[in-house]
Amino acid sequence: MAESARYSLASEPLALGALDGRYRAATAPLVDYLSEAALNRDRVHVEVEWLIHLTSMSVLPGTSPLTAEQVDALRGIVTGFNGESVTELAEIEAVTVHDVKAVEYYIGRRLPAIGIEDLTPLVHFGCTSEDINNLSYAVGVKGAVEDVWLPAARSLVEQIGAMAEATREIPMLSRTHGQPATPTTLGKELAVTAWRLTRQLERIARTEYLGKINGATGTYAAHYAAVPGADWQEVSRTFVEGLGLVWNPLTTQIESHDWQAELYADVARFNRILHNFCTDVWSYISIGYFAQIPVAGATGSSTMPHKVNPIRFENAEANLEISNGLLDTLAATLVTSRWQRDLTDSSSQRNIGTAFGHSLLAISNVAKGLDRLDVAGDVLAEDLDQNWEVLGEAIQMVMRAEAVAGVEGMENPYERLKDLTRGQRVDAARMKEFVSGLGLSDDARDRLLRLTPATYHGIADRLVDHLGR
Repeated sequence: MAESARYSLASEPLALGALDGRYRAATAPLVDYLSEAALNRDRVHVEVEWLIHLTSMSVLPGTSPLTAEQVDALRGIVTGFNGESVTELAEIEAVTVHDVKAVEYYIGRRLPAIGIEDLTPLVHFGCTSEDINNLSYAVGVKGAVEDVWLPAARSLVEQIGAMAEATREIPMLSRTHGQPATPTTLGKELAVTAWRLTRQLERIARTEYLGKINGATGTYAAHYAAVPGADWQEVSRTFVEGLGLVWNPLTTQIESHDWQAELYADVARFNRILHNFCTDVWSYISIGYFAQIPVAGATGSSTMPHKVNPIRFENAEANLEISNGLLDTLAATLVTSRWQRDLTDSSSQRNIGTAFGHSLLAISNVAKGLDRLDVAGDVLAEDLDQNWEVLGEAIQMVMRAEAVAGVEGMENPYERLKDLTRGQRVDAARMKEFVSGLGLSDDARDRLLRLTPATYHGIADRLVDHLGR
């Protein structure tokens, strides 16, 4: 087909990215916090609350607190923000060519209907655009993390924890460096991941979301020029804290974004631990430890009908990598700014929603993938029975203990076990014969003869209890 004859899709209402297209259902909850429309709504929210704050404290001579009805009407501008509001703001911005100025005019249009048209000069009073933006982003990111991302992440960790509890007693061969090693239990290994992820969630839950409102270069210069008698630091602090944020008293024109870098580093670390979990589960599936429950009507391969591919975990890996690419870039970029201000942070922050979107999508995929797994107990048991050499560690340690207790003939235990087991497969009969000929005390000999790869896992099952502490 000639290029000129190709139908252009550019005019169709189609999503450019996968998050707003193919995966919209999984990431839609973030739209209410981290989309461009949500940012504008939060800008309106901050501007409205600033107007209410200035009047409630009678900061400017000639102003007095608003009536309850007027306050409700002002806040109604925020609660009533909808698709028509988005369109109107876009129309205003097309003229102003400035997003925050458009918000100022949007609010000003509504004051006459509330009966406070005379307060129009108080909208955006003393503010630089970044005063509004930093607070709006902080409110949006805080809401996205606390209301959407954290609940989803906690639910997944609880799911992994429940699996750990259910499989705490199922013995499993460990592999260190890819080689058979001291056995563990499946539940204990799942608990390790749940524990690691829980620590990161606790760090994320303690995030401080900082904000500032102090003028063009953080000096309150315009504020004191206009109203020198006001305590502008106190006005600023109480306002920021009233938004549910932590007040930053020392900034340039921008809030320094250090809190964002800290948060994104913690989320990225959570992502990396989850990515490691995905690759481990994928590997366990590949060696048959987990069986995947087929989905009725689903196709695993377009040409091999027998296949049930671990696509949920592979999809999660990719999305976690994309999320971390963005989070790492944001964390590195946002902590730097030329002198008192440049706009690199403005462009960078527009990708916060995408970064969280890919992480949220990955969390959803892992949860769905885990729901379709069955533990193949027979495969785990067979793998253990084929690797009796892993008892070499236990035998040499018992020999060391016997030597300390004065039992003769316990010299060079490590070397003797190495000669027996290194690079060799040892079955149950050969191992028992070896143990019986060591000259151990009766108690030590009987203990080792009762030991099997399936029972040699220490207190692995009890370690799962730490998840409940």
